[in-house]
Amino acid sequence: MSLMTQTALSRRTLLTGSGALLIGFSLGDTLAAQGGAPNPKATGSKSVALDQVDSFLALDADGRVTIFSGKVDLGTGVKTALAQMAAEELDLPLDRVTIIQGDTALTPDQGPTYGSLSIQKGGVEIRQAAATARARLISLAAERLGVASQSLVAENGTIRSTAGGPSVSYADLIQGGHFEMKVDKEVPTKDPALFKLVGRSVARLDIPDKMTGRFTYMQDFRVPGMVHARVVRPPAIGANLESVDADSVAGIPGLIKVVREGNFLAVVAEREWAAIKAAGALKAQWSSWEGLPEQEHLWDHVRATKVTKDDVTSNVGDAPAAFPNAAKTLSASYDFAIHTHGSIGPSCAVAEIKDGQLTCWSASQMTHALRKQLAAMTGMAPEAVRCIYLEGSGCYGRNGHEDAAGDAVLVARAVGRPVRVQWSRADEHGWDPKGPPTLIDVRAGLDQDGNVLTWHSQFLLPDGAAGNVPLVAATLAELPHETTLSPGNIIQNSALPYAFPNIRTVCHRLADTPLRPSWIRTPGRMQNTYANEAFLDECAAAAGADPLAYRLKALQDPRGIAVLKRAAELAKWETRPSPAHRDPSAREGDILRGRGLSYVRYELYRTYVAGIAEVEVNRKTGAVRVPRFFIVQDCGQIINPDGVRNQIDGNVIQTVSRVLMEEVTFNRSAVTSLDWASYPILTFPDVPEVIIDLIDHPSDKPWGSGEPSAAIVPAAISNAIFDATGARARSVPFTPAKVKASLQGT
Repeated sequence: MSLMTQTALSRRTLLTGSGALLIGFSLGDTLAAQGGAPNPKATGSKSVALDQVDSFLALDADGRVTIFSGKVDLGTGVKTALAQMAAEELDLPLDRVTIIQGDTALTPDQGPTYGSLSIQKGGVEIRQAAATARARLISLAAERLGVASQSLVAENGTIRSTAGGPSVSYADLIQGGHFEMKVDKEVPTKDPALFKLVGRSVARLDIPDKMTGRFTYMQDFRVPGMVHARVVRPPAIGANLESVDADSVAGIPGLIKVVREGNFLAVVAEREWAAIKAAGALKAQWSSWEGLPEQEHLWDHVRATKVTKDDVTSNVGDAPAAFPNAAKTLSASYDFAIHTHGSIGPSCAVAEIKDGQLTCWSASQMTHALRKQLAAMTGMAPEAVRCIYLEGSGCYGRNGHEDAAGDAVLVARAVGRPVRVQWSRADEHGWDPKGPPTLIDVRAGLDQDGNVLTWHSQFLLPDGAAGNVPLVAATLAELPHETTLSPGNIIQNSALPYAFPNIRTVCHRLADTPLRPSWIRTPGRMQNTYANEAFLDECAAAAGADPLAYRLKALQDPRGIAVLKRAAELAKWETRPSPAHRDPSAREGDILRGRGLSYVRYELYRTYVAGIAEVEVNRKTGAVRVPRFFIVQDCGQIINPDGVRNQIDGNVIQTVSRVLMEEVTFNRSAVTSLDWASYPILTFPDVPEVIIDLIDHPSDKPWGSGEPSAAIVPAAISNAIFDATGARARSVPFTPAKVKASLQGT
């Protein structure tokens, strides 16, 4: 057993305390789910049905509880929040709750970890299961103690009467640790007034091991007998493999095999460095291919792409007919570049096929869906495939982790041994699926008082941009695909939260898009909010109105109004029209300063966010810096305030990077931005100070925090650049060259 495996086991000895889980599966399976000793045989004896309490939780002989979550922690602190929710509902201390996540043999399929639904959906399902379990425990205790249920209280894993007398432990009440009952969807959950854990900041469970180097990331994981593989990528995305000279790498010590299946080509070696050397030295002949559009004509290509259907996301009044009645008409086009995930740690996976069972360890955010993809690719029954989640050093969105899993499975099948595939930086940037290009055209007509009389917007979006993105390995090897390429909610927030008399918003769904499309944080909602909020600022400027007052006048939602006003207070907003660039106080030499506002109600039914960006623009170079960003968020019931702040910090920092710097470059054959020099990201000296205020509603349902605050960042920065310079930034990223060119006309 490797050192890494030993470390993973020692960190989880809490499961072995005074009693093992007694719910029909082995402790070894549980440890394997968390990165310990591998046991590729799923027992099949544990329930994973979404309507069963036992699918979500189990008691051990010591009264500890294990929670089984289909949602996974991608480094965002979700694991801690889920533990808080379960511990709260079960009246247990946090240290008596353990989370198992993303193991298809042990956890229910709660859907991929996406869309800011981990707490809103996954956590609420766990809460309902825990509340059902608690109600059952109270009922059993009432029978055991001979008292009324109403007279009992639960605390620290025991139940006692408020009048005194004997108590009984959870473990004594539930022999064997399982409940064998359905989740009661109508069960009363705990009164928020009695919360002891939910709503309070709790130190994240994962941070101590991460800070001390004990944490086992996917990239660190090892199993006995494991070998290493590297995939040899085609020089062009659509190239065909014409020939391979396996003898060209025969002299590399430790080389096991050159694996070829169709256009899929890989090398396998005993050690990782040998695999890297072999991948670089292997001689292969590929056909040419130039199927990508010219990047300099990308937006012409987008406009020329066939539209498969139109999604009319809002239709109020008669927007086209109202334009002749407008006193002033405005129009603008906004574009948002193709982005890569840019995960700091390139993707990785380990796969083993043994005794007719496939086990794959992956940082996939959708292990249950990945299981179906791997089953389809290999022709195995889904029941013979087990995917086990391990957090990746860089995992969010649908990046390359699923593809690395596909690579590892194909090679493991070819060599009959456990195989680890570690992507390189060039693999990650060149072959992970991309956030697709987005183009938006907006028109508005203002009345005599400068109010929006009519609004008409058109969004050019790919027909499919998420779901089970086709695995690169399956495509190259020409193997069956399990794909449900879907919109991924990218049409959300194209409709407006404002009460204008005439509105028509249409999403034109495009038949194709350059490069494989996928989720990247806040997909669609970011791009759509960017266009809407930036153009609304243009309307406010044309009306000579303060951007905040202009929004408040058109907004009827009290909670939306509250976050906007709170953001103004937080940032000490100065009421005035934009731009401020002619005010001497906004200048310091070549540096122009400005502020910009943006607002979203996420998907028009949940989390509210308002933000104000401060920017500094160098008028000689066009360089933009964001020194401070103010955020106010209302996500309903807050589980862990510190965790929510972590999410908002990450959203702002990453999105500032995307908005100012990031853009995938490509030629007619392949992606060319294959390293950090050609695809730069924000570095520490330019990280903004993020000032956050949270509005908590303890009696409400919890909403998501993983995505919403990112949605407002692009427009806030665009509006701040206008405030600083008088020039509009309508093309993400706002690079120095673009900003400098826009300044020439001001």
